[in-house]
Amino acid sequence: MNVQRLGAVLVAILLLGSGATQAAFADVTVEDASGRRVRIADASRILSIGGDVTEILYALGAGDRIAAVDTTSKFPPPALLQKSVGYMRALSSEGVIAVGATVVLASERAGPAEVVKTLKATSVPYVEVPDEYSADGIAKKVRLIARVIGAEALGDRIAAEVVANFAALAGRRARIHRPVRALFVLGVQNGRVLVGGKHTSADAMLALAGALNAATAVHGFRPLADEALIELAPEVIIGMRGSGDSDTHDLSQLLALKAIQSTPAGASRRLILMDGLYLLGFGPRAPDAAGDLMRALYPDIDAEAGRQ
Repeated sequence: MNVQRLGAVLVAILLLGSGATQAAFADVTVEDASGRRVRIADASRILSIGGDVTEILYALGAGDRIAAVDTTSKFPPPALLQKSVGYMRALSSEGVIAVGATVVLASERAGPAEVVKTLKATSVPYVEVPDEYSADGIAKKVRLIARVIGAEALGDRIAAEVVANFAALAGRRARIHRPVRALFVLGVQNGRVLVGGKHTSADAMLALAGALNAATAVHGFRPLADEALIELAPEVIIGMRGSGDSDTHDLSQLLALKAIQSTPAGASRRLILMDGLYLLGFGPRAPDAAGDLMRALYPDIDAEAGRQ
């Protein structure tokens, strides 16, 4: 065997023996959420921007290829140990480029716009991942990410499981006779309660869990004056759990607000707190999140199914 041939064999052995699989170096072209056709020659070092994107990468078995993440990437636990480039909507081109990624997988919510434009113009492939709040939307982004990293077969299985789980959830939702009037509270901004209106992940999750969004007149996440909040008259309020292990502090903070106290939900102290990424991330766990929220809203729903 000549030296050149021997060298090629040794390189092949080293590649197969390392974490860089053949799929990581596959040449593939995808159409991303912006309609751009993006060619990826090397997916061995991935910059993942978006909690859902990171969660999908881990589900696809590509956690060892992640070079860095953003601060919304909090699941699974190993993601918390990754290098961070900061908040996904406040990226800096220098910080992203410094990672040395071979491909950037970023939620279409990433920003600011001028930074994203700059990053798309570099030699590093930038794939914009769609952010659609539906079963088909999750399946679509799973398949896109799977194609980028060369894991199409596993991506198809995960996508099919997500769709099937949402279909099962729809069957349970059909048993709800009177949807509860619910309000999602993202937080408090300048003394005003920030709520989730139409065209938000919160609105989509409430619908999937079988609830009516009390803030349908609101577009996006918006702060409301106390009077407007009281007029919404929610029967239950959904909020996000803080970083602690106990909900007590978060519940007391919400219930201390006079506007909240003046709603039916506040008067009956009916507040539900859930992990923010789990509830609003719309990754592979979304059907489970919607199911957990449904059970919290309708505690007897599974018992009713058993009696049928």
